[in-house]
Amino acid sequence: MKKLFLSLATVTVLFACNNKASQEEAIESAKQAAVDSVNNANAVNEAKQQAIDSMKAVEKARASSAPATVHHSNSNSEDNSAPAASTATTTTEKKKGWSHTAKGAVVGAGTGAVTGAIINKNDRVKGAAIGTVVGAGAGAGIGAIVDHAKKKKEANKQ
Repeated sequence: MKKLFLSLATVTVLFACNNKASQEEAIESAKQAAVDSVNNANAVNEAKQQAIDSMKAVEKARASSAPATVHHSNSNSEDNSAPAASTATTTTEKKKGWSHTAKGAVVGAGTGAVTGAIINKNDRVKGAAIGTVVGAGAGAGIGAIVDHAKKKKEANKQ
């Protein structure tokens, strides 16, 4: 009876150790998938930002190469092209960077993927997928709230 119990315990421990290795591999693959998705999102956003920057450079080049109109009046002979040039340089440029909504979605997706993989012990990939969706939604929601509060604060400043 002791030998039977001892062999049963040994077999159980061996299967438990073997299962843990595959669980750790699943967790690592989920972590890597989350990191890859964040890197892909960063690459896409960088490409978009480069396209925006190049379009702005083209627009500035066109604005600076456009001939300024000169208006002369009978009372004074000053050149009125200076105000036209100053209006071209006083355009406000949009600030660069991610919105809080986008940041929240990416951080939430990564955190949700890791948490989902850890919590769901039966199917790590399914847990990571569900965690990614839920985390991205929650992060985007929180980021949208922060963006709205920031816009409201800037509107009150002006």
